[in-house]
Amino acid sequence: MRSPDAFIVQPLNDTRYDNIREMGDVEFIVSSSQEDHRFSNRYAIVEATPISYTGPISKGDTLLVHHNVFKYYYDMKGVQKSGRSYFKDQLFFIEEDQFFLYKKDDQWKAHSKYCFVKPVEEKESWIKKFVKEEPLFGTLRYGNEQLERLGVKEGDEISFTPQSEYEFTVDGEKLYRMYTENITMVL
Repeated sequence: MRSPDAFIVQPLNDTRYDNIREMGDVEFIVSSSQEDHRFSNRYAIVEATPISYTGPISKGDTLLVHHNVFKYYYDMKGVQKSGRSYFKDQLFFIEEDQFFLYKKDDQWKAHSKYCFVKPVEEKESWIKKFVKEEPLFGTLRYGNEQLERLGVKEGDEISFTPQSEYEFTVDGEKLYRMYTENITMVL
């Protein structure tokens, strides 16, 4: 089974939410809210690629998806429903703008116009800043083809536009998802 223009995926570990944390031998539910986007599962396993797709992603690869892909919501009558991506039996249709990274052969790669920036710790300054991370600066962790053509490569220290930080945790690392146009300069 394949779709003409959508990837067919299932949530990693067959769960829509990632709200259980282990502390020692005890499992804790850290959020029981289905509305809290921070605890929706953001990892999907590709079951089928679109019929017309010719890119590098294939069945079995992992995708980092938008937080609304697997979430439940409640309609006007209070009835729990699946979002528009739901197909059936833990299978979901996602379009190319609903995922940002893909993992192939244990290597994450940015998809399309997206890139990921690792925030840098606050640097010493004469001006006291009440933040843990340097504002508007980071290290390019996962670049894309557009940035490579512009000479911006992974590992470069960069500056980015205000309000462009969309936070993700990828393999335990805090990263900001951005668009190519959010990168303003290489330092």
